[in-house]
Amino acid sequence: MKKYIVGITGASGSIYGIRLAEEILKAKNEVFIVITDNGQKVMKYETGFELNSVLKRLEGFGKVNLCDINDLFAPIASGSFKVEGMVIAPCSMSAIGRISNGISLNLLDRAADVCIKEKRKLIVVPREMPFNTIHLENMLKLSKSGAVILPASPGFYNKPQSLDDIINFVVSRILDNLDIENNISKRWRD
Repeated sequence: MKKYIVGITGASGSIYGIRLAEEILKAKNEVFIVITDNGQKVMKYETGFELNSVLKRLEGFGKVNLCDINDLFAPIASGSFKVEGMVIAPCSMSAIGRISNGISLNLLDRAADVCIKEKRKLIVVPREMPFNTIHLENMLKLSKSGAVILPASPGFYNKPQSLDDIINFVVSRILDNLDIENNISKRWRD
């Protein structure tokens, strides 16, 4: 069983992180979730669900570990704790700014910093638009440090029929970049 970290910030689009965690668990992996305070507020606002109900649902798919955002003694804060990778979905520009500049104010920042220093997969899913120059420079720094910048930009060649189809397109691309087999979205020419 492989271990993955799913971070959720206060950017719009918490459903991406929720669906991603679900699919990672369905693939028989373990998930460590770290969510910011604003991430919890936005999740409630956008989905209508409190974090506890989301966690209960996810536990039906496999082993889920909720990590306190302020617990810098959590296993994921250390490079000696091996994970396959981390995805921050959605990732706020504030978090991108901190991580790209090596500033770890909380466990989400620290876990991302650990992935960079240990050369582990780090995928950030910005949802902001448009990007300003500072956003672009911060994302460039992360990319140069080995992170994958995967904006929540769905394709439409698969002729989505629902909001779930659009969400699944983005989640499928994240899973592909984690090398997790999936068929949750129609692929080009399928």
